[in-house]
Amino acid sequence: MVKEVERAGIPVVHMCTVVPISLTVGANRIVPTIAIPHPLGNPSLEKAEEKKLRRKLVEKALEALTTEVEGQTVFDK
Repeated sequence: MVKEVERAGIPVVHMCTVVPISLTVGANRIVPTIAIPHPLGNPSLEKAEEKKLRRKLVEKALEALTTEVEGQTVFDK
């Protein structure tokens, strides 16, 4: 699905916990996340710290979305 949306000219960011799977399916913009049961958070953190973590991930995804890429690119945490 990611490749088809990109082919239509719409940039897509694939946020995932298992980067090799994203690479296998052909995602161009990949943002690694936290863990399989909680990809965009960490419930063991204090509420304020978890909010910072989530914000950082979303900002990284927005950065990836606005970055021109040539092929598959992993945007580190």
